[in-house]
Amino acid sequence: MSIPITNEAYIVDAIRTPVGKRYGALKEIHPVDLLGNLIKGELKRTKLDPSRVEDVIIGCVSQAGDQGFNVARNAWLSAGLPETVPGTSIDRQCGSSLQAVTFAAQAVKSGMQDLVFAGGVESMSRVPMGSTINSASNPITLGLVLRYGLDKEWFSQAKGAQLIAERYGFEREELDEFSYMSHVKAGSAMERLQAEIMPVEADINGDGTEVVTLLDRDEGIRLNPDLGKMKEIRPAFKELDLITAGNSSQISDGASISVIASQDAVEINDLKPRARVVAASVVGVDPVTMLTGPIPATEKVLQKAGLDYSDIDYFEVNEAFAPVVMAWQQETGVPWDKVNIHGGAIAIGHPLGATGTRILSGMLNILEQHDKKFGLIAICEGGGMANAMIIERI
Repeated sequence: MSIPITNEAYIVDAIRTPVGKRYGALKEIHPVDLLGNLIKGELKRTKLDPSRVEDVIIGCVSQAGDQGFNVARNAWLSAGLPETVPGTSIDRQCGSSLQAVTFAAQAVKSGMQDLVFAGGVESMSRVPMGSTINSASNPITLGLVLRYGLDKEWFSQAKGAQLIAERYGFEREELDEFSYMSHVKAGSAMERLQAEIMPVEADINGDGTEVVTLLDRDEGIRLNPDLGKMKEIRPAFKELDLITAGNSSQISDGASISVIASQDAVEINDLKPRARVVAASVVGVDPVTMLTGPIPATEKVLQKAGLDYSDIDYFEVNEAFAPVVMAWQQETGVPWDKVNIHGGAIAIGHPLGATGTRILSGMLNILEQHDKKFGLIAICEGGGMANAMIIERI
């Protein structure tokens, strides 16, 4: 089945770094360099003239410290690339880099731009969550407190995950078993995952005379997971008995990038697209439960595409917490053998701003490796939002 549209937004390519554990192999790499070197690698892969890129859109959640002052622009310039190419950094929480791809596709589909780089970066080792807030600031206003009856200072994603688990009747054992399978699937797909990864290297002397590989595969995947030990992990949050470090996404470091192009850009630059963006959606939901957004986002993007669940070959729903994906599956009825078949953020890791394009690169590889056509990505986000995208392999 094909859905004709006037202006195509082609996905020429999408790659990512390996995902590093917090304080792991990538902890010393500045996020500007982590992203900049990945962009250079993508330019080399596609043989693109960097001066032809019209914009660089980068998702990043914690835009402070090393990731402040427009990390998109800094990464491009630090990589030695043309000053004439602009860049902007965006924050739609965990869906930031998928939103970056959406913005790039919108620019191409509208005819306003022809060639855009879109991706994300997050070094959670160097810039922890909450770094954009200091002791003198509080984004939770009296209006929000009164509207949602908050009894605590912050909206809590972990509390949202607990509320979802309770609403759907999920037991702790079920959450742990789902998380165990994420590691099993990611471990079995380890070699297939390499197709979407560009290793992270370090120039020891700064002159290219001694270059070492710091990380060439995802660091957080447990190749021999122990379900029994996962069930013994204590709850990670006070008063939340169902949510543990084992059934939550890993705090991680990583970067991802994609190339979005028009038909003209494809022809002029002699590119070979791997897929096209069929449709995208973004929704808002209750910011207290907050993580149910992938359900309506999925329904909305299918409606926009004129497709049904049965038309989609594979689904990727970000594993922020186990109950997020489990609730989505219970509502949609999608068979488990079509969902997160290479594991997800519980095993691979969740470098917040980079995850959307990390999943995009994975979906491209899944569709190609299994000779399938349509893939759907959905991501929940802090503040009660979610975005989704359907791509079609070419």
